[in-house]
Amino acid sequence: MTQKQTILGRISQLTRANINALLDRAEDPEKMLDQLIRDYTNSIAEAEEAVAQTIANVRMAESDLQADRDAVAEWGRKAAAASKKAEEMRGAGDPDGAFKFDDLARVALGRQIQHENDIKNAEPTIAQQNATVEQLKAGLTTMKTKLEDLKSRRGTLVARARSVEAQEKVQDAMSSIDVMDPSSDLARWEDSIRKQEAMVAGRAEAQATSLEDQFAELQDSSDQSEIEARLQQLKGNQG
Repeated sequence: MTQKQTILGRISQLTRANINALLDRAEDPEKMLDQLIRDYTNSIAEAEEAVAQTIANVRMAESDLQADRDAVAEWGRKAAAASKKAEEMRGAGDPDGAFKFDDLARVALGRQIQHENDIKNAEPTIAQQNATVEQLKAGLTTMKTKLEDLKSRRGTLVARARSVEAQEKVQDAMSSIDVMDPSSDLARWEDSIRKQEAMVAGRAEAQATSLEDQFAELQDSSDQSEIEARLQQLKGNQG
């Protein structure tokens, strides 16, 4: 298996991966995303190198192919020229010279056929290499898109995890200052204030009762004096 086939297989496997399913099965989704990001980044780097190498090989092969095509045309011209010269010498009564140039034509035609065979063998190889380049490019595009999605998903996941952690801290802090908890400092302070308020009210009520009693005694004393005065008045009238 060639390096390009290995990279193509890895790209195919990664691009077919169901990210959601992987995350659902992962014990630690954040670590899973980090690993996927590393895998994608490494595979993209390798694939880019493979694409560059493959393109370089294709361009060299295409250059050789064009050289073969140019050689086919050149050897064809040489064969035609040699054959023409042979016919001219044969017509001039020089069979030996004609035979010599016919041999040259044969050599030229042999070279032409050799380059044609090279072209026939090179064309499918170049076509396959170009197809490989297109596969690698398509895979690279897909992987780069997925890599950006993974990075975005990781950022969102981390933000959500931090938000949950912050909420848990707030809830823990709130539960430690529960005003309804009778054992809390705040509840004990509130209870102490209520007792002080009750004590002040009690003292005020006690003081108010004492004053009322005193005024009641004054009233009783005044009534008794009035009674005695009236009694004396009655006695005076009777005497």
